[in-house]
Amino acid sequence: MSRTVYVNGEYLPEAEAKVSIFDRGFLFADGVYEVTSVLNGKLIDFAGHAKRLERSLSELDMAAPCTMDELLDVHRELVALNQIDEGMIYLQITRGAATDRDFVFPPADTPPTIVLFTQSKPGLADNPVAKRGIKVITIEDQRWGRRDIKTVQLLYPSLGKMMAKAAGVDDAWMVEDGAITEGTSNNAYIVKGNTIITRNLGNEILHGITRAAVLRFATEAQLKVEERPFTLEEALAADEAFITSASAFVMPVVEIDGTAIGAGKPGPIATRLREIYLEESMKVAV
Repeated sequence: MSRTVYVNGEYLPEAEAKVSIFDRGFLFADGVYEVTSVLNGKLIDFAGHAKRLERSLSELDMAAPCTMDELLDVHRELVALNQIDEGMIYLQITRGAATDRDFVFPPADTPPTIVLFTQSKPGLADNPVAKRGIKVITIEDQRWGRRDIKTVQLLYPSLGKMMAKAAGVDDAWMVEDGAITEGTSNNAYIVKGNTIITRNLGNEILHGITRAAVLRFATEAQLKVEERPFTLEEALAADEAFITSASAFVMPVVEIDGTAIGAGKPGPIATRLREIYLEESMKVAV
């Protein structure tokens, strides 16, 4: 069955969806994106994703093609048209298409390009991987300096995913100046005793929407949270490790660079935080 997608104000069969070859997202990765999860046909933390989208657009001096309320309507319509029960909605906005390729931004009145499509992922919440945990390797962080902007410049994270695949593991954590920054598409955490440690916000990491919610829930559950850089050595000596993202929610990490973390299986804190996140997020899903 063909998906219905959204391109510049139109709902179209995916085979009919087209953007210009001069679109700056294609030529320069001059665009931003968001991914919102869908559980039981409802959007998880849409308000958080919308707020971060507005920030990303502002940081790149890029115009929004519509209001966030209008964007919410598009999300809901795509969920209905594609009968998504569990899955994700991908959104991309670019600076649009000028009349030719040029490093200089196009005229200010150039319409931005907006594209949305759905991905059906049955079993997203009850992912069996969460019961066994994932294994990661560490790689050098070679991305550009503004990782806090959720741009479509994802080549190095993609290369990182392929490095992990070649190593026979699930993902890679990136290291810069001796400290872990984040995973290829997720925020990274370790647990020592009753303390959760994760990189503090800055230009070095994406300001994760799931991250913010999980840290809030952790604090409410009387867990201590330290937002600071942590080293690979600290990670290897941790009691637990985990990642968060919009699609993985909270996912335990059981091995780093071939070394088992803690007992080498999902720990109680990561497991409980996943349960709390899913429970609480569904209460306010739209």
